Amino acid sequence: MFVPERRKAILDRLNESQRVSIKELAQEIQVSEATLRTDLTRMEEEGLLKRTHGGAVLAESNDNETSFSIREKKNKTEKSVIAKEAAALIENGQCIMLDASSTALELARVLKEKQIRLTVVTSGINTALELNEHPDITVILLGGIVKRGSHSLEGTLGVNILSQINIDLLFTSANGFSIESGLTDFSVYEVELKKAMVKASKKVVALLDHSKLHKNSIASFAALDDLDIIITDSSDAESDKSALEQHGVELITVETE
Repeated sequence: MFVPERRKAILDRLNESQRVSIKELAQEIQVSEATLRTDLTRMEEEGLLKRTHGGAVLAESNDNETSFSIREKKNKTEKSVIAKEAAALIENGQCIMLDASSTALELARVLKEKQIRLTVVTSGINTALELNEHPDITVILLGGIVKRGSHSLEGTLGVNILSQINIDLLFTSANGFSIESGLTDFSVYEVELKKAMVKASKKVVALLDHSKLHKNSIASFAALDDLDIIITDSSDAESDKSALEQHGVELITVETE
């Protein structure tokens, strides 16, 4: 079993019961206890869980990741400002794609109030509903499995439709971003859909509040070379500006005060 597979198995088990023991995990996924101790230590360093004597518990931040309502409230002011900046990139008549992130939902709320003609493809159920009543916005909801607690679709059941549509801009967020790993996310299943969304888009715009920067999650869905623009409220992002420019990524930093 490869490292990403082990990590997914560990997190799946944690999401089910909030607590695991190394002994139980070793039996369930057929790897040594020594290997699991190493996995758990590294996952704790990345904020994915919290080590306990003989096992681990689900980190509070991870528990929050599974609840869309909690994520939506986190850093809401920053997300709103980022969304307004993102909306300025959108032109009348374009076809854009929004992922199921809470930041993309904020962008949908901005677009809902604008007089603009668009086609919006999304994997977010709430995002689709937010835009559904706009008279000049056509909404296409990607098919997939409804992810419990997140109001999003995951899996690649609806990916085929992307080959039939020209996507001008993809607006996506992530659980984490770093120069080395690019955009990373918590759900391995959602990552597969996001990879397809990135591949189908002419331009990719990452919407990242300060809590996402210099942080890695389980799986990467977009490398640095896949990105065109990053919009963030984090002044720390300036330290990455040189590396971003080398990869042709434009950095837009917004003020929240």
